[in-house]
Amino acid sequence: MKKVLSIAGSDCSGGAGIQADLKTFAAHGVYGMSVVTSVVAENTARVISYQDISPTIINEQMTAVFEDIYPDAVKIGMLSCADTMLAVADSLKEWQPKHVVLDPVMYAKNGNALMEPKAIDTLIAEVLPLATLITPNIPEAEKIVNRSISSVKEMERAAKAIHEISQSAVLIKGGHRSGEATDVLFDGENLYSYSSARIPTKNTHGTGCTFSSAIASQLALGATLEQAVSKAKKYITMAIEHSLELGKGHGPTNHFYSLYRNGLKEEQNE
Repeated sequence: MKKVLSIAGSDCSGGAGIQADLKTFAAHGVYGMSVVTSVVAENTARVISYQDISPTIINEQMTAVFEDIYPDAVKIGMLSCADTMLAVADSLKEWQPKHVVLDPVMYAKNGNALMEPKAIDTLIAEVLPLATLITPNIPEAEKIVNRSISSVKEMERAAKAIHEISQSAVLIKGGHRSGEATDVLFDGENLYSYSSARIPTKNTHGTGCTFSSAIASQLALGATLEQAVSKAKKYITMAIEHSLELGKGHGPTNHFYSLYRNGLKEEQNE
């Protein structure tokens, strides 16, 4: 049994954050664990508030996990402030996990800020260099490189720029563009492109969390980086295609659709 740790915020409505990560881990057959960095009062329509967990408790959660069930991969999500970032960075340096997938969560799906603007410099200096893979969407990548991105070519240039400042592989997600949903991966040497048809749905709550968790799961299972992204892209596309019409805003993706579908097929064949 492979083990994967999520270091992220808690979404009480279950569609994003720690809750989405644990569902994704379970769907991939890996053992999921969590370190909560913030408790977020949110639903499909809005973020009401959030409260950060103290750096001491963050470090102690990480110690509790690593000293007992050492993860094969780590996914990092919401790090809302500099103190949280420094706490996570200190523990990563201490425990040295092999695979770290960093989803630099800056905004909720409805546009509410989940990272203090003044903390972005700390993210760039202290956290990005510790990642195996960084997975920003276009608005997040624009904040990191401090310029607009409006084409695939500009996504490629931004991925290379983020790699230059971090020495980490970079996957820029194209969900905020029109047309095909095209993501661009730069691994430090080669560029890869992953495209899928854009699915006409508003139910995309937690897609970034789910995609990055799927990549971390695949890395834990032994996939190469390029394979992990390719397989995770297929998984998130499936989860969006069969997303759930829940709530008044952006509904959640369907993390277990393939398991339900396969289970129904087995029942029908019996």
